[in-house]
Amino acid sequence: MIEIIGVRFRNGGKVYYFSPNGFQVSVGDYVVTETARGVEQGEVVIANKKVNESEITAPLKNIIRLVNSEDKVIITNNKKKEERAFQICEQKIAYRKLDMKLINVECAFDNSKIMFYFTSENRVDFRELVKDLASIFKTRIELRQVGVRDHARLLGGVGICGREYCCKGYLQDFQPVSIKMAKEQGLSLNPSKISGGCGRLMCCLKNEENVYEEFLKVTPKLGAIITMKDGKKARVIEANTLTGALKAIPEGSDIPVKTHRDEVTILKDGRIKVNHEEMKALKGLE
Repeated sequence: MIEIIGVRFRNGGKVYYFSPNGFQVSVGDYVVTETARGVEQGEVVIANKKVNESEITAPLKNIIRLVNSEDKVIITNNKKKEERAFQICEQKIAYRKLDMKLINVECAFDNSKIMFYFTSENRVDFRELVKDLASIFKTRIELRQVGVRDHARLLGGVGICGREYCCKGYLQDFQPVSIKMAKEQGLSLNPSKISGGCGRLMCCLKNEENVYEEFLKVTPKLGAIITMKDGKKARVIEANTLTGALKAIPEGSDIPVKTHRDEVTILKDGRIKVNHEEMKALKGLE
């Protein structure tokens, strides 16, 4: 077993393990640590705990210290520097007439570099922009083009559920999400209903997918031919994957009856179909 703490360097960012280096920390504390990107400050999201050594990638880097009053001054100054850098970079982008949208600026804790995040539909030649910024700030400049999902994560926001974006709040890594998932969960394939603020399929479709996959194995789908409890064959016209409630039309009748998946036997299951034209229209959401 090995003692670790978990540190996150930005909201919604990945959690990294560090050796506490003799410090006892609590969730919500801020620490200064050495990382692959240099010295950074981050928030403790996992307090001191012991885990199996096989669960971590050795060797762990040590935290340097808990954030002190001097560090807080540096953090405040860096925030001001980020705001100034954002304004200047936007001015230079306009001057250079570059097809890019600046979305965020991060100043390294030790002032070793400034990172500018932007989005663009096309590849951007920003070499002259880097020279402009380097001449002003006298430090290393990095420009990083990010996708629409990363854009939403960096800016944050509130989804149609009324909660903070999953990517901003707790997701460490983006998971693949597909139109098939939305169809399996019985959702309307209306883009405004199944896409998030980034314009892509909502990340939360992945949250319950495993549950739906298990229930779909035992729940007749639309069009399935089943044998009911009284021995009659019937065709399923409605199915609630989560509750198991079914509505089916028995042979020789045109009146639907209610039943439950536990009370029927599947003779021939139906298929979840997505219209080809629907798929074509919605492909850009994936």
